[in-house]
Amino acid sequence: MSGPKSKGGSFDVLVVGSGAAGLTAALNLATTLRVGVIAKGKLNEGASGLAQGGIAAVLEQGDSFDAHVRDTMIAGAGLNNQTVVEHVVSEAPHAIARLVELGVPFATENGELHLTREGGHSHRRIVHVADATGWAVQQALERAAAANSNITLIPDMVAIDLITGRHAAEFSTSGAVHGLYALNRKTRRVDALTARATILATGGAGRAYLFSTAPRGATGDGIAMAWRAGCRISNMEFMQFHPTCLYNLEVKNFLITEAVRGEGGILKHPVTGHRFMPDYDERGELAPRDIVARAIDHEIKRDGLDYVHLDISHREPEFVKGHFPNIYEKLIGLGIDITREPIPVVPAQHYTCGGVVIDIHGRTDAPCLYAAGEVTQSGLHGANRLASNSLLECLVFGEGAARHILGHWDDLHQPPPIRGWDESRVTDSDEEVVITQTWGEIRRFMWNYVGIVRTTKRLERAKRRIDMLRQEVSEYYKHFRVTPDLIELRNLLEVADLIVRSALSRHESRGLHYTLDYPKTAKEAVDTVLVP
Repeated sequence: MSGPKSKGGSFDVLVVGSGAAGLTAALNLATTLRVGVIAKGKLNEGASGLAQGGIAAVLEQGDSFDAHVRDTMIAGAGLNNQTVVEHVVSEAPHAIARLVELGVPFATENGELHLTREGGHSHRRIVHVADATGWAVQQALERAAAANSNITLIPDMVAIDLITGRHAAEFSTSGAVHGLYALNRKTRRVDALTARATILATGGAGRAYLFSTAPRGATGDGIAMAWRAGCRISNMEFMQFHPTCLYNLEVKNFLITEAVRGEGGILKHPVTGHRFMPDYDERGELAPRDIVARAIDHEIKRDGLDYVHLDISHREPEFVKGHFPNIYEKLIGLGIDITREPIPVVPAQHYTCGGVVIDIHGRTDAPCLYAAGEVTQSGLHGANRLASNSLLECLVFGEGAARHILGHWDDLHQPPPIRGWDESRVTDSDEEVVITQTWGEIRRFMWNYVGIVRTTKRLERAKRRIDMLRQEVSEYYKHFRVTPDLIELRNLLEVADLIVRSALSRHESRGLHYTLDYPKTAKEAVDTVLVP
């Protein structure tokens, strides 16, 4: 923990989440304000630190903002908000410069930043730190935040619900958010943390699926809390599946970065050795992720395979080790030498393109509540996120939310006196198995019924199971003291419902949402917006 303790859990601004979006916001706010940053577990356990690929920015001669915007819109299947895309793309070089100032050791070549290329990009524009960019960015942001006396970093605080006027000592229906209730893992007590502005930077909802590259804590907490607080949620049907997750029964969720294909990696049928991607798309391995993931899924299902092969062994060994040192080391430890043999890969849930509706300043529908990063639907990604635009979104919207809060400080409500958390009618659970069982059930039916390829019948099956489980989880939540697992289960069920409802309402196939019942793309691109 660093910085001064704020008396009574009160801050000027409360940031929920300690990844790239949350820490960027905190650092920009801490010039004049006292900021509390809470993390569900350790500060570095979010998705930001796992990002292998890099950050997209127009830095190469011959590249242009227009080209980056166009690539983003093509990947997003026309559903992107062009104004937002232009804004984020134009801010990218500044975001990179800021990280360089903070000491992120980006790869260089001849004194210039080394740029790599990834699927869907028309130019080399990915700045990276070998194949562990996210970790380097996370470490630099954490160091800067820990050194700032206006920032208090608080790990092991599990957010439960946003505090609104309904929780005030004098009841109000204003809808303004005044902070949140969070379970302190160390004391096992629920604390009320209040602030004049709250920023959700809680990441995505990948753990709703059986196979996911997302961190253990990606249970859609911010999306579920915002929904319960009255915010609109949009485009939850667009779940990105990363085409290439390592297939290994002992090591789960290890991602093989997009850049392996960007640097010449080839996808092959593991039995015949046939390079199959040109059969599906003329761009081959550099087609957008949804196309590559569906192609792999089709090969696996058609021939009853467990995985396909990703092969970069035709490149020089020193090139492979130099560009992908972490992947090389990890796999050599598993008995796979990627300089000599292919990597067994399967698709896995990777990114939540939908989320809490925000404007260009990171504002949600609720007064005093902002959001940034994967928890949001900003209009940047559309129906499919372009590779390496995710960390970029965190940086741009984290700074943007901070800028808006600083510029409109006098418009934000001073938190009223808040009621404490009421545990007078609950007891400790003696049936933890219920949580484990229900969690496993959700992840399995979401994978089987709401995965890469969908049908209306499968989606309806998933909805029936969600409705049945909702009653059980609600009863459980009412009667027992909250635990981290129960909090996550409640949120997981909420986001699963939002995903299924969104998917059922889209009667077309677009980007990441592919349904056999509506295989064509509609002429008009329209967001799916759910209203509480």
